Parts: sequence; structure tokens; C-alpha cells
Amino acid sequence: MNLPEVSLSVVHIDEPMLAFNFEQNTVHPKDGLFLYGPHLKARNTREIRIGAIGTSAGIKHFKTWAQRLIRRVDVPPPGKRDKKNRLHLSDFPGIEEAFGVTFVPDAIVIYTIDLKDIDSATTTLNHHEAVRSAVDLYVNKIKQHDANEEQRIDVWVFVLPEIIFDRCKPKSRRSGIALHVGEFHKKQTERSEMPLLEGVIDLSSEEIFDDIPDFHRQAKAALLKLNYTSQLLRETTLAPDQFVNKAGYPIRVLQDPATVGWNLATGLYYKTQPLPPWKLATARPGVAYIGLVYKMLPNNKDNHACCAAQMFLAEGDGVVFRGANGPWQTSKYEFHLGAAAATNLIKKVLVTYEDKHRSPPRELFIHGKTTFNDEEWDAFAKAVPSVTNLVGVRIRTTDAETKLFRDGDYPVLRGTALILDEKNAYLWTNGYLPQLDTYIGPETPNPLLISVLRSTGDPPPIIDVLRDIMGLTKINYNACNFNDSLPVTVRFAEKVGDVLAMGSAKGAEKQPFKFYV
Repeated sequence: MNLPEVSLSVVHIDEPMLAFNFEQNTVHPKDGLFLYGPHLKARNTREIRIGAIGTSAGIKHFKTWAQRLIRRVDVPPPGKRDKKNRLHLSDFPGIEEAFGVTFVPDAIVIYTIDLKDIDSATTTLNHHEAVRSAVDLYVNKIKQHDANEEQRIDVWVFVLPEIIFDRCKPKSRRSGIALHVGEFHKKQTERSEMPLLEGVIDLSSEEIFDDIPDFHRQAKAALLKLNYTSQLLRETTLAPDQFVNKAGYPIRVLQDPATVGWNLATGLYYKTQPLPPWKLATARPGVAYIGLVYKMLPNNKDNHACCAAQMFLAEGDGVVFRGANGPWQTSKYEFHLGAAAATNLIKKVLVTYEDKHRSPPRELFIHGKTTFNDEEWDAFAKAVPSVTNLVGVRIRTTDAETKLFRDGDYPVLRGTALILDEKNAYLWTNGYLPQLDTYIGPETPNPLLISVLRSTGDPPPIIDVLRDIMGLTKINYNACNFNDSLPVTVRFAEKVGDVLAMGSAKGAEKQPFKFYV
């Protein structure tokens, strides 16, 4: 019996180009910033105003790094096992030289917190109370500044000692630490149910149980309402040589100082300037992308979930929209909006797009990890104008079920795609990078499974969908990497959802994406 032979097409998608100053394009952010400067760079150097909060030791480490950021930071010499030419590493030329912005280290607004106060807060018996107490130590300094000072800060830097990282995460065990009693008992994790005593007993302090006990999420949620961007830095990132184990080695393996400098400067620029440092040169005009995310609300008695959307434009920057809370979970891993909530969410996105571009998008892509049911999709489709082709795309990570190999010392090239049919393909967003002559990864890369699920018009060519996704892996402005493995619509969806699901973020509406990372 002869079976029909099926041959799948393997194609390579060129590395997307990024746009910088003087209308110049390169594939690597570091090259573009070093040679040309950020996209739409100001004629004159802009001075940014930084506020820093931390322990006296943490502030000292940050001020040391602040001095380094305004100067050149070289890549260390190669070690015995390193290549002679490490093209994936670049000297950091200084924040003014690369980004056209600067700051005066001695003018940084400083607020110190006693390490004993942080230790006391994080050893409170109830974990929710401990985390909120630690967050309040930092956030109250900002409120104090706003109440007493006229100078507006562009970005707040939280310098965190390791005890916050160790004790203020959802799964922190805090074993072997002497805990002290606070307002709540140890096992309380949700609000008390006392309907008969409502209005008699003040239970307002129990709002801490509407949040997950996570310092990072709670800090971002608090600053949403204060309208500040922030950068959270660990003391061990700033001074790794000061934190060593018994053998004398740093307790954390970190990137080289030049790379740390690039990443710190990129975050500071992005969070203080109106436009991001680069944009996609290959972006198709009239196209917008939405990343859809669902997060279960902490301790919600109705088991409701929060829905949020991130919209990314050709300019590169993103806007976050809070959708409605509701019973959106339909199975363990599936979430679907009701018709009214779906309509309202898409209308918010379209209004913001049209405010900026004066016309609706030609194509609007919804990226998510789940499918779309009929009720949800029909509501989306009815909300968009007839000139807009709405396209639903599922982006799933894979483990080891699909591998592709090639001859040579390195794995498949980044940008390799295995076309399954007109609507489905595997895409390797990680792989060998000829431009850097390396593969940055620990094992044979796994592809993303891309599926075009639905569209209101003709489905776009699968190759266009893959090119768009490749481009969206290059606009993570919280670092200065060549690329990410996930498009920004999916990579940061979890982070946005984590913040918006917090009870303390209730009421936070449309905000630029930079407030969430």
C-alpha cells in the first residue's frame, strides 16, 4: 500500500530591522543606540530626575552604579573558556552617549529605610501583612515626597535587600526565622465574613487579603495610583562582589557589568521618556496587536477572573486596558469573555487607536494562549468596523515534542519556520544568530506553535503572521537584548495580569505599558 508523501515547507524569516535616530536601521538595539541614538532623539540632552529608596547600604551601591552609568563600562576580558570574539557582548558607552539623556548622581533624591525596619516588617507572623508592611515602607516615602516637595520625580528606583526577595514572594517559606505577632493571625489569608457586624467593626485593614503576598506586584499596583514608573533593583545586582558564599564566590551568577549597564540605562530611558528608544522598522502600517490575558482574582468568593489587554502599535510602545472582572474561567486552562465584556474591551482599544491615528486599524490581531468561543468572537467581530480585519492568533510554547536539527555546531537559525498548513506553523524565535555568531541558550531550542484561529475577513498569509511575531520579540524595552523568545504581547501578559488582578490596583484604568514592568 502506497501512502501519499507529505513534504512540509521549511522557510527562514529575516531578522526584523529596528529604527533609530537619523532614520537609520539595524537589527541589534545596542548597535543602533551606539551608532545613531534612540529613535526621535531630542536635539539637546535631557536631564532625568531619579528618586531612590533603600537601605543605607543599598543606596550606596546604587550611587556607585549611577556614577558608572554616566561613564563607559567595558566588557571584561574573556575567560579561559570564552571565545576570543564575543559578538553578543558590547561595551556600554555611557547613558548620554547612547541615549541622549543624563542625570546628576549627586542630585538623585534619596530616601533611606533602616534595615531593621525591613527585617521587622518581613518577619510579621501573617505573610500578607508582612509583605504589605514592607511595600508600605517604600511607598510611604513617595507619598511623603509628594506631600512635602515640589520637585516631580521621573522614575523611582527601589533598591531591595535580599531579605525582601527571600521573604516577600508568594511561596516564601520564611523557615528558621523568628516571627512576631502583628494584627492578624498566621493562617488568615482572606477577609473575615461578619455580615452582622458590618459597619460596627472596622475591617478596612483586611483589604491586604485582596492582594497576593508578592512585593513586586504590590509595589507596581501601588505606584499605578500614584502615577509613577519604577525600577526595582536587588542589591546583589548592583554589588555582586559584596554578597559572596563561604567559598568566596558571588551568591548570584549575573551578567557582565557592561550588559547590566545597557539594561539599567534602557529601563531608565523607557520609563522617563515619551517614546521608546527604538521601534520596528518593518512594522506594517495600519496594524495593531492585542495581547489578551486572564488572571484569577485573589480570594474572590465568586471565583472571578480579571481580564486585561495590552495594545502594541507600530511605534513600539504599548497601552494596557483593564477589562471586566467576571466568571470567565470555563475550564482549568480556558477563559472566555461574555459578549458585553468582549465588546467593551475591544471598543476601548479602538477608541485609543483612533485617537492616535485618526482612523481605525486595517488589521487588528488578538494574541493569546487560549481559543475563542463563538459568543466571545461574535462580540469582538461586531465591535470592530467593517474596514478592520480582526484576526485571532493562538501562540503556544512547546516543550520537547518538536525538534529541528541541522548540521554544524549550532542549532537551527532563529527565524526558522516549519509551515504545517495555511493557518498553522512552528516558529523558532530562539536559535543560532549569525549576526552574533552564537546561540544564547542552554539546550536545543523549542519552537512556538502559531495558529490563526479566526478572522472577520480573509485570513492573513501565515508568513505575515510569523514575521509580525518575530518583530514583537524585539521590543522588550525593559532590557537591551537582541531578542526575546516570546513576543511582547505574550511575554508580558502575565506581568500585566499579575498587577491588575491585585485588589490594590482596583480603579487603575488605561495606563502606558511602562508602568507595569
